Amino acid sequence: MRTGSNNLLQEIPERCPDGALVRKTERRKTMLERYVAVDLEMTGLHAKTDRILEIGAVKVEPGKQESFHRMVNPRMKISKEVTELTGITDEMVRGGCEPERAAAEFRDFAEGFPLVGHNLIFDFSFLKQCLVNHGETFEKDGVDTLKLARKFLPEEEKKTLDHLCVYLQIARSKNHRALEDARATNSLFQYLQERFEGQAPEAFRPKPLLYRVKKQGPASARQKKRLQELADWHRIDLNVELDSLTRNEASRMTDKILWTYGKLPS
Repeated sequence: MRTGSNNLLQEIPERCPDGALVRKTERRKTMLERYVAVDLEMTGLHAKTDRILEIGAVKVEPGKQESFHRMVNPRMKISKEVTELTGITDEMVRGGCEPERAAAEFRDFAEGFPLVGHNLIFDFSFLKQCLVNHGETFEKDGVDTLKLARKFLPEEEKKTLDHLCVYLQIARSKNHRALEDARATNSLFQYLQERFEGQAPEAFRPKPLLYRVKKQGPASARQKKRLQELADWHRIDLNVELDSLTRNEASRMTDKILWTYGKLPS
């Protein structure tokens, strides 16, 4: 952590054995002490079109913590860019959970606890979309450490989790891996809560996570047949299991092939 003219951050807090940063002050009774810090890794940035690769979480209660971790098989090839960012390869997820099973198990793990996350609505949107697609529901309250960092930390500092871990000396053994990032998010939340909750208690109270989701049904047999015929004729590797496609995904892929390569011969 940097020191100097910035009065907010001149005092370096102590580090707990689990890596959480705390001040040497008596904990206020209003502090949030029961929650689940969560982080996901995905194939892309859009919950409606991209898929979960990994779920990591830390359940925090007074005097104890419990971890949750699932590798998820996205049933599609992972892009080179995602592998370079996360280190997650096709081989690592090949034996992973089905997405709906991993999401449901996380929902059960977090039952009765608010969520804490860095840009929390982003991770929540993937979990909710996955569950809704399979006929399930998922509604939660939560606290976003990104919003807290923007509110309380110096404006000139970047608010990405990577930057804040360096800035606040939060140790991580790996970057962009779900469980390590969930642990780092927990440390960040504890730091912010210990230091700033007294200034604005309302900012640290869990609020409903609002994300509208429309169920995406599975691709029809006709859609999958048509897509496979186009791929075979144009010699295209689809890089995805056809049975995992939604109707919208199959339609978009078909349109893209037709636009790029043309129709099948009559």
